[in-house]
Amino acid sequence: MQHILVAYDGGAPARRALDTAIELAKRFDASLAIVSVVRRHAGRMSVDPWHDTPVHDRELADASGIAAREGVAAELIESFGDPARTIERVAEMGRFDTIVVGTRDQAALARWFQGSTSAHVATHAQATVIVVR
Repeated sequence: MQHILVAYDGGAPARRALDTAIELAKRFDASLAIVSVVRRHAGRMSVDPWHDTPVHDRELADASGIAAREGVAAELIESFGDPARTIERVAEMGRFDTIVVGTRDQAALARWFQGSTSAHVATHAQATVIVVR
């Protein structure tokens, strides 16, 4: 565990994932990168109005500050696209060996309709994936 990527969206599950990733980075003297994905859709309205760049910029700045207060320098990555596939792509391109993601407690029906970013990453990524509850 030398190169850790944590997915961060500002929510409570992401904060737990960030805390875990920071602890792992300190314990294993690993590098840490934080990715925030601006959701993009195909079609006429390609940008989800709830997911805009300034919001993600603030989330990344907040996450960076949290890591810095814990003594961990973090690379910040803002990317665009489907969160699950984008996290996978960023991890592969950056040669991350570990991905840390949070998970929301969704009912089975909600997971089926909406999909689960953490489940997709855990089953498709080439790196070790830690799903934090």
